[in-house]
Amino acid sequence: MDSVELSRRNFLAAAAGAAAALARPAITARAALVAVALLVPGASRAGAAQPANRTRLGIDGTQFTVNGRPEFLLGISYYAGLGAPPTNLRRDLAEIKRDGFRWLRVWAVCDFFGSDVSAVDGAGRPREPYLGRLRALVDACDRQGLVVDVTLARGSGAPPHLADLATLTTAVETVLGALKHHRNWYLDLANERNVGDRRNVSMDELRQLRDRARALDPELLVTASHGGDISRDELREYLLTAKVDFVCPHRPRDPKSPAQTEATTRALLAWMREIGRAVPVLYQEPLRRGYSDWQPTAEDFTADLKGARAGGAAGWCFHNGGQRGTPDGQPRRSFDLRRKRLFDQLDTDERRFIAGLPR
Repeated sequence: MDSVELSRRNFLAAAAGAAAALARPAITARAALVAVALLVPGASRAGAAQPANRTRLGIDGTQFTVNGRPEFLLGISYYAGLGAPPTNLRRDLAEIKRDGFRWLRVWAVCDFFGSDVSAVDGAGRPREPYLGRLRALVDACDRQGLVVDVTLARGSGAPPHLADLATLTTAVETVLGALKHHRNWYLDLANERNVGDRRNVSMDELRQLRDRARALDPELLVTASHGGDISRDELREYLLTAKVDFVCPHRPRDPKSPAQTEATTRALLAWMREIGRAVPVLYQEPLRRGYSDWQPTAEDFTADLKGARAGGAAGWCFHNGGQRGTPDGQPRRSFDLRRKRLFDQLDTDERRFIAGLPR
């Protein structure tokens, strides 16, 4: 009997089996892909056997393109997505798409609140079942027209993950090998690589990592995120030394920031023209609630997004994360998706902002 004619009972049994398979520690990467394919709307019944590359991310000047058409990328943080149960993932992806978001940020090295859902281990090698879950998530997003930011991060965990160039290079090779059939994702080589602690990755290391990624996949878009605003000299290094495909400044999170985003974006683009290489500006991790004493309102999120658009940025992310100063960091939002889905953890101001987005 054709799959579309399955009875409700048979479908539920298949879905339950897929969910159980995804939860088993010994799950293979292929099993993870099939599990999510069963549970995510639009996924083919044939799972991994179907063609990939339904969604293709590209760049045209200082803007992103999706399937060849210029598009402002509106995104959302989904950091610990590899820990989300399949049914929660399915519902979150449906709401992400319904609310007008085009991309989501997932960390391939994610060890928050005592839960390690990293797709690679401390040496950059495959770590199951989470590498399989990463492949499955990117595949599900590919089928739904969504782009995925896959971020590596040095220094988390004990001992620190990806502590040297060799292990970070191995992580790049692992992730590229797992996602080589998809064009709906990009790679952040190192989260906030300029911060002077265990996260720090030098420009020379970035250059070598970028060269390795390009050798493995010349079409893959690669960046490295920056904590704080980027100076003119730092911008030159990103463009001419590391040769990233776009820049990702993580702007300051204070009450003045939303009103400064437009001018800051215009300055970056003007400096690029002077340097001789212009690339997109993506606000990958801007203001969020729960980070400090300042709690941005729905109006602050809206103002920051409008400033990014008006200044010529190529994309902006609705950032969300754990609540500092509360017991156990609750609500943890995208930092912990094991028990509660993302949209069930957002507060009133976050919901108001999302409700006001154009559909």
